[in-house]
Amino acid sequence: MGPILYFRGCRDRRWHLSALVAAEEAAAPPLRTEGEGVAPQRLPPLAGHNGFWRYDFSLPQNEAESDAAYELAGQRWRVRVPAIGGALRLAYTSCNGVEEITFKDPRVRNERWCNLAAEHERRPLHLLIQGGDQLYADSIWTVIPSLAEWRRLSWRRRLRAPFTPAMAKGLADYYDTRYRWLWSQRELRPLLATIPSLMMWDDHDIFDNWGSYEAELQACPVFQGIWSIAREHFAIFQLGARADDLPPGFGDRGGARFDWAFRIGPTGIVAPDLRSERTRRQVMGEAGWRFLNAALEEMGECRHLLFVSTVPVVHAYLSPVEHILRALPGRQNLLGDLRDQWRSFRHREEWLRLLRLLFDFSTRTRAQVTVLSGEIHLGALGRIDHGAVAIHQLTASGVVNVPPPALATVALDLVSRRPSAVAPGITLRMLPFPGLGRRRYLRARNWLSLEVAADGGLDAAWHAEGQPEPFRYAIPALDR
Repeated sequence: MGPILYFRGCRDRRWHLSALVAAEEAAAPPLRTEGEGVAPQRLPPLAGHNGFWRYDFSLPQNEAESDAAYELAGQRWRVRVPAIGGALRLAYTSCNGVEEITFKDPRVRNERWCNLAAEHERRPLHLLIQGGDQLYADSIWTVIPSLAEWRRLSWRRRLRAPFTPAMAKGLADYYDTRYRWLWSQRELRPLLATIPSLMMWDDHDIFDNWGSYEAELQACPVFQGIWSIAREHFAIFQLGARADDLPPGFGDRGGARFDWAFRIGPTGIVAPDLRSERTRRQVMGEAGWRFLNAALEEMGECRHLLFVSTVPVVHAYLSPVEHILRALPGRQNLLGDLRDQWRSFRHREEWLRLLRLLFDFSTRTRAQVTVLSGEIHLGALGRIDHGAVAIHQLTASGVVNVPPPALATVALDLVSRRPSAVAPGITLRMLPFPGLGRRRYLRARNWLSLEVAADGGLDAAWHAEGQPEPFRYAIPALDR
C-alpha cells in the first residue's frame, strides 16, 4: 500500500509533504527527491500490525507553477506545485464508500475516481481534500462476531459489558484490512501518490451516526473501545501520523481532536473536527471552538477561506421530521442522520454561533468564505446572507456512494425552495443547481473541482456521473 501523499503546509518557499507506505520489510528504501535521499521513519506498531513507514520531505515552490517529482522503490511520481501566491487548484470528495451495496466491478465503483484522474492528467491538481466518510465501517456489527453478540444483549447489559480482547483484535484487523484495501485500489493509487491529501473524518469512518447516540451508550466500554481503535487507524491511514503525535497544522497535536488549518498564499483552508467532541447536544466542544477562533485569526490576510464542514452548514430544515421520527419505532438510522445535521433543533444555537463567527470573519477581513461539504449523497449549492455579506456552500457527494431514491430527492427539493430567515438579518436559501433549471439537487455521483485565483475569486465545477460536461459556478472575490 502506498505511497500516499499528505499535505503538511507551505513555508520557506517549500511545499511540505509526507508519504506513507505499508511494507513489512525490516528496512524500507529511501525516498529520493532533487537528487537527495530521504530516510524513512518507522511508525510504531498499530494494534499488532507492523510495517508503516513515513517519509517527510519537501519540494521547491517557485514564482511560477512547476512540476516536481520524487522516487521510491524504483518508481517516479510527479507532483504539481502551485506558484507562490498564485492560483490553487484542488479537488473535493466525500463518501468514498457505501453502507450496503457491493460493487462487483471496481471500475464501476470507482468511475468518478477515474474521471478525477483524467481531469488531473489534463490539468494537474495541487491538493485533494477528502471531506469525510472515506471509509465505511458500519459492517463492524455484523462481521465481527463478538460485536454481533454484544448487540444482541439487552440494553442494560450492553451498557455494563466490558470491551473484550476479542473485540479489540477483531476491530484492529477489520480497520487495518479495510484501509489497506481502500488505499490499494488500482484506480486510486496513482491519485493518492501524486496529489497531496488533506482528510477529515465523519461518522462512517468510525461507524454510522457516531456521536448522536444516547449519552449512556456513547460512554459505555464497548463504544469507547471502538472509538479508540477507529481513532488510531484514522490517524495512521488518513493523516499519515500517530494519533498522539500529529504534525504542525493540527489543532491538537496530541490527538484529542483532528481539526486542522493551513494557509496557502491567498487561500486559507480550515477543517474543524465535528466528531471527536460530538454529543446529541453539541457538535463541537469548547476546545474545538477555541481552535476555530484561533485558526480564523491566523487567516486574516487570506482573500478566500475554504471552510470544510463534513455535514452541511446550509441544508433543508428537517427538524419537524426529526420530531416525528422520535415517536416512531424502527427509524433510528434515519433519525440518527437528522440528529447529525447542523440544522437539528438540538444544535440550533451552536449552528447560529458558527454562522455569526464566519460572517464576522468575512466582514472584518474582506475575505470571501465558501463552505465545502458532503454527506448527503447529492450535489447542492446553498447561500447564507447577512447584510451585504454572503457565504456560499458547495456540496459534493458521493464520489462512490449512490444518490438517495428519486422520490426522496424530490421531497427534499420541495422543502428547500423557500428562503428561510433563520435569525434576525440572516437568510438561508438553497439555490437552483447550475444547469438544472429549478431543481436544487444534483442526483448523481459527483466530485468537485475548485480553482481559487490569486485575487480570491473561485471557479467551481461539479463533475457528475453520466454528464458530458461539468456543472459550473463562480464566486467573485470581495473588494478590499
